[in-house]
Amino acid sequence: MSNLNESLPIYIRIVEGIKDHILSEELKEESQLPSTTYLSKEYKINIATVNKAVNQLVDQGLVYKKRGIGMFVKAGAVKKLIDERRSVFKERYIKATLVEARRLNFTVDELQKLVQETYKEIK
Repeated sequence: MSNLNESLPIYIRIVEGIKDHILSEELKEESQLPSTTYLSKEYKINIATVNKAVNQLVDQGLVYKKRGIGMFVKAGAVKKLIDERRSVFKERYIKATLVEARRLNFTVDELQKLVQETYKEIK
């Protein structure tokens, strides 16, 4: 979680960190999350803060509680996160890029070529 934006509230950083672990499949679907007590001790934060983060993940449909056992990653969580992040990616990056491309009078063909060239460079 240390690579996350330090200006965000800690519970949001925990949410985003767990989402990253789900997306990378370090936390697999139907696997158990670390306990709130463990997370509280690990990050030296109040258990109420951890509970707030976990409850947000529940509200977002990414984890669920097995009574008396713990919290688990919900089946379909990876797809849900990919869909969510692709939507954000489109809004945040693609649209802004296309607005600037129009200002610079790029054609669609020129943009496709530029994207393909750049994609090869970062492999």
